[in-house]
Amino acid sequence: MVLPPTTPDLLDDGLRPYFLWWTDTTTGELRQHLRSPDINTRAYWLGALLREANSRDVWLFTTPEEIRALWPWLLRYIGHKRAMWAFLLELPPPVWPPVEARHGG
Repeated sequence: MVLPPTTPDLLDDGLRPYFLWWTDTTTGELRQHLRSPDINTRAYWLGALLREANSRDVWLFTTPEEIRALWPWLLRYIGHKRAMWAFLLELPPPVWPPVEARHGG
């Protein structure tokens, strides 16, 4: 059973989704960003989606396969949701910050 979106506004490409509260980006613009040829652009916007949206709304914009493919680039953007998404997608628990970025390590 697939749950409906938390709000029908997410189906309107001209409206701003609730989870992009810090920007005036519309749902349609988000979809464009998620198809960008630039991997860093895709990672930023997908990370914002995973971090801020209700998990049932995430599937309106992406698939588990897309998340897995971008996982190494997403870790910096998904904050406190890293462990949850790793668990849901059966990925290894994320190490954050990355070992190479730690001071004195």
